[in-house]
Amino acid sequence: MFRLTVRDHVMIAHSLPDPFFGPAQGVHGATFVVEATWSRPELDEHGVVLDIGAASEALAQVLGDIGYRNLDDHPAFAGRISTTEVVARHIADELASRLTDPALTSLEVVLRENPDAWASYTRDLP
Repeated sequence: MFRLTVRDHVMIAHSLPDPFFGPAQGVHGATFVVEATWSRPELDEHGVVLDIGAASEALAQVLGDIGYRNLDDHPAFAGRISTTEVVARHIADELASRLTDPALTSLEVVLRENPDAWASYTRDLP
């Protein structure tokens, strides 16, 4: 399996309004390092998984929609608590809708909250 990963970061605000989350119940900021990895069993006719520039641009577009925003007010998270895992799935779903090569088989999005803690979501494509 071949894989391509691009990385970016995004700054957001949100709250996790459930006693389970302790002090994170209140509004707070987070800066996530975001890694998106696409997989396919064989390289394309150009010898790549997909174009790095296209992958980087798609990730930047998705992050641009949530960056510097309070996710509590973002329509994509209405009725949901924007945990790291939920945000990872949102990013993966948005990326999957932008890059639609039928040879791509999976997409993993990793959100790193800090050097010692991260969460991810993997989805099959298409």
